This record gives sequence, C-alpha cells and structure tokens, in this order.
Amino acid sequence: MELPDWHSAWRAALYGPTGFFARGARPADHFRTSPLVGPELAEAVVELLDRVDRALDRPNPLDFVDVGAGGGELAAQVHALSGRFGGRLRVRAVELARPALPAGVEWSSELPDQVTGLVIAHEWLDSLPCRVVQVHGSRVVEVHVSADGTESLGDPVSSEWLDAWWPLSAEGQRAEIGSGRDAAWADLVARVAAGAALAVDYGHFAGARPFAGSLTGYRSGRQVAPVPDGSCDITAHVAFDAVAAAAGPCELLTQREALAALGTSVEPPAAGLAARDPLGWLAASARAGRVAELRDPAGLGGFHWLLCPRSAPIGLVRA
Repeated sequence: MELPDWHSAWRAALYGPTGFFARGARPADHFRTSPLVGPELAEAVVELLDRVDRALDRPNPLDFVDVGAGGGELAAQVHALSGRFGGRLRVRAVELARPALPAGVEWSSELPDQVTGLVIAHEWLDSLPCRVVQVHGSRVVEVHVSADGTESLGDPVSSEWLDAWWPLSAEGQRAEIGSGRDAAWADLVARVAAGAALAVDYGHFAGARPFAGSLTGYRSGRQVAPVPDGSCDITAHVAFDAVAAAAGPCELLTQREALAALGTSVEPPAAGLAARDPLGWLAASARAGRVAELRDPAGLGGFHWLLCPRSAPIGLVRA
C-alpha cells in the first residue's frame, strides 16, 4: 500500500480529528514563542495597532485578530493593553480548539470574513502543510511518509512554484512547496477591508534555501524528528520572498528591526537605581533581558515581520 504524501500526512497529524492542534495541544507546552517571553511583544503590536487606528481615523470597532492563536497569550496581552483605544478594540483569537481566554476576548475556529484593523498570523504560516519533494536520480520526486516517520520516494513532480522560488538540482536536495502558504496568506490579506495584515515567522529566501529543507518537529520543549502521528508539532520555515509576492505591496523586516522601529529597545537600568530602588532595578533589568531575547538575531530576533497594508498608508519604518 502506498504511503501518503507529506502534505496529507502533515495535515492529518496537526488538524485531523486526533491531530496535534485539533486535540487542543498548547504550543507553549512544546516550544518557546515571543508572547511567552513577556508583555513586550504585545506592547509593540499595540503600537502598530495604534498606527493602524490613526490611519483609519479611529474606526468603531477597531479589530485585532490573532490567527493561529495557540494558547491565546498574545490576544490576552493585547486585550490587557486595550485601554488606550477607549473601548473600541474588538480582540478575536482564531484557533481550532478554544484556548483559555479572558473575558472580552472573542474566539472562533474560522477566519473572519472581514477585518477593519490589524490581523496577525504569528507562527501560523509555518504550520500550514506543504508537499515535500526531493531530487533523486536527476528527477524531483514526491516524498511519502508513514505514521512512524518512515519515508519513501514517489512519482516525479512538476511544479511552477518550485521553478520560480526553489529550483532543485543536486542529488538529495529537498524542498517544501510553499504555494499553499502563498495562497493562504493572499486570502488572509484580502479579508482586511482596511488596515493591515502582519505575518511573523521564521523563514528563508532565494539563494539561501536550506539544502535539506527545514521540516522538523517539536515536542515538550525539544526539537524532534517530524513524525506525523499527532504526537508533535510539525513545522517548516517559510519562503518569505514567495509569500511577500503573493499579496501585493508589503514591508519586510526582521523582528529585531521591527521592534526597534516600534520603539521597543534594550535600555539597561539607570546608574545608581539598584541603591535607590532595588525592586525598580530588578524590574528594569528583567525587562531589558526580555527585550534582548526578543531582539536576539540568533533567536527570536531572527523572525521575519511581513506587513501588508490595505487601504491606508501603514508602515513599520517611518521616514
């Protein structure tokens, strides 16, 4: 019996009836994300949301939609900072299984039909399944996989997306075909009637694609083999140049650059603060450490932020 291709197995392992996310697995239990570091990411997102609000002349309601919300941490943090919007902010978390959310945060398992404000896809695109292919004997072929992770090679593959974005030639070279992600991102951006869509994820670009692809798994805080049995998160980095081209004009920065542009910087505690205010010094030191982690180019600071404005001049970097 022929094994399923990676796209089918990946989708079932995450989103099928007994899949990783369908069962309500919390990403926070398996890997560290920026919202888990502290409130600083949410503060930067709220600064961006304020720019959206002003560009749209303060609509009522103003939407903030967190797609692929995981445990709802970012949505909850943004809601906690929503006082500056005078009761106009409507916060929604989109996730298959309902996370624990504070009162006032809406939940849905479906994407919104229309958004006026900001929609964010934080580590969403990397969890959208892809076909996996490999060069074998001068041909690009489909990779199939069993529930225990055993792979086999299938029929030859022809893909315009591969030709344009990730051409393969060397024996053993692999790729994840990102056309479905491009389409999903374009669809999400199109749902923004006015405002902006923001994707935040790890990624790569033409000329520096990983030779063996980037398919991997995470379980209980550790990187593991991507076994499609529903026991682990399965993910692959995003071809950001392809995604960016799928949805019109956009702005692309690293998280380190984006946070700096939004005013989130590392500032050590003032000299002498430890003697005058020990608790204040501890709080300032802790904040500086959290911001440094969010901006570390070898870690979370290496995330990419892709901002696509719709019907308004909204940007991360200002002239």
